[in-house]
Amino acid sequence: MIRVNPQLKKEIERYGDFNANQCFSCGTCTALCPMGLKILPREIFRFSLLGSEEKLKEAEDAIYSCLLCRMCEANCPQGVKISENIRILRTYFTERFFKI
Repeated sequence: MIRVNPQLKKEIERYGDFNANQCFSCGTCTALCPMGLKILPREIFRFSLLGSEEKLKEAEDAIYSCLLCRMCEANCPQGVKISENIRILRTYFTERFFKI
């Protein structure tokens, strides 16, 4: 059973302007990503928006593997700040799971 945290998005937004809700899952970011990650930014963002902290935690490797090169961001038709969203998620992870 997957637990849902309806406050997850608000918790993440404490760390910055998390604009993942603008993503409409077009796949442009995935097509341009030089890392070829198995999990896509749009999936990571959906886990965040839907409150699935468990699924978000499973995506940890992808979140930390992102090069933050902004290639995806420069071509996003919706103007999603993908790199900034990933940075925000990294900060959230560091505080929430690693207690640093």
